[in-house]
Amino acid sequence: MSLAVLRSRALAGMSAPEVTVEVHLAAGLPSFTLVGLPETEVKEARDRVRAAIQNSKLDFPSARRITVNLAPADLPKESGRFDLAIALGILAASGQIKAERLGDFEFAGELSLSGELRPIRGALAMCASAAGTGRGFFLPAANAAEASLIRSTTILPARSLLEVCAHLAGSAPIAPFDAGGVSPRLTLGDIPDLAEVKGQTQAKRALELAAAGGHSLLMSGPPGTGKSMLAQRLPGILPPMTEAEAIESAAVLSVAGRFDADRFGQRPYVAPHHSASAPALVGGGGVPRPGEISHAHHGVLFMDELPEFSRGVLESLREPLETGHIRVARAARRADFPARFQLVAAMNPCPCGYLGETRCRCTPDQIAKYRAKLSGPFLDRIDLMIDVPTVPQADLAARGNGESSAVVRERVVRAREAQIARQGKPNALLGPDEIDQHCLPDCDGAKLLKQAMARLDLSARAYHRILKVARTVADLAGSQHIGGPHVAEAIHYRRGFA
Repeated sequence: MSLAVLRSRALAGMSAPEVTVEVHLAAGLPSFTLVGLPETEVKEARDRVRAAIQNSKLDFPSARRITVNLAPADLPKESGRFDLAIALGILAASGQIKAERLGDFEFAGELSLSGELRPIRGALAMCASAAGTGRGFFLPAANAAEASLIRSTTILPARSLLEVCAHLAGSAPIAPFDAGGVSPRLTLGDIPDLAEVKGQTQAKRALELAAAGGHSLLMSGPPGTGKSMLAQRLPGILPPMTEAEAIESAAVLSVAGRFDADRFGQRPYVAPHHSASAPALVGGGGVPRPGEISHAHHGVLFMDELPEFSRGVLESLREPLETGHIRVARAARRADFPARFQLVAAMNPCPCGYLGETRCRCTPDQIAKYRAKLSGPFLDRIDLMIDVPTVPQADLAARGNGESSAVVRERVVRAREAQIARQGKPNALLGPDEIDQHCLPDCDGAKLLKQAMARLDLSARAYHRILKVARTVADLAGSQHIGGPHVAEAIHYRRGFA
């Protein structure tokens, strides 16, 4: 047989379209040609495949004209994931392995020069796209744990090209990967405890509200007041992820090459530096890849020194804050990535950070210019805004006796369960119609909210966010109805910074 046909998968955003790998051997001048819109990494497969076959003690048909077609031709192909399929195609076309069973499987894996299989990006997304085809999937053994999260796909983990050849020959079958031990789990061992934060009662309360309702939070205060400490402890009080959420988060991390099976089911915590560019945060590149906000999908995105981020970066967050996804468009490619993250941000009250203290020398113009870096439309999308004052020395010297993350998390879980039972989603995700149905306050609350709208000159978006926060305050209190005290606390978090 001089023609072999195999199947593999490309990556296009979060999807993995099928790619047919056709290998043809013909007489003529010796050559090795790759066609089908391959990127540089794919073109380099020629040298990797040749060395891998030869070092595996197999015969590379160097005297033949080898043509490899990756179809469809208009789909860009990148990375080394096609190495395994190309190598097997050459071996099948040259008669060294039987081609009859190739149609029962899909293949993906990068080959080392010795013939070993190296892990690839996007194994989870590829197996999700392959579900329902009835074909087994050969993958590098290092990718088996993440790929096995898709229960309906049979994963065959291989460590080398020779192992795959032996399986196809029937001499040494590879057992399907057993995913029995891989399931969402919460491990708080490496998450700091909230009890370690001294003082800051109001900030802890805001953090609990943010966790219970999935709200975004902006903290302002001098350096060293505990803003970063509070943000780092938010994942420890969030409700556990559902299996669907855990798989969605793992799929994004798999496409980015960041998946860690030991952390499956843990809420991601992403803290980009303020020098990060807009493509680094929202995603991009010649081949669109997810950015930091997508890496924080179903987790926490912490942005310290918020005004130091460029204006373009901050404005790019407006769409995902509202919709929960980000669309990356390029001239020839487009990708849609999930980005349902919980934003926690921190900033100083002035450029030097010590507003109101004798050592502060910032002028009113400097302070106004510093705060103006955050646009009104951006701030309008923040649910909770609080001041984090300096901790008194007496509190710092006192022995820590605050509530632990486990205690706070119990209240958060109860409140979140009430929200799911009532409306099927956290309060932060409620739409206008759902707000009218689930978040209407009583007479005292409505009167108080009307006064606040007039005095604080709040927008319609701020009005809805106050109602959603008030609903969360009531849920934490175990109340079915939203009263005046609940609305008053929610309004307090919309007053901005002193």
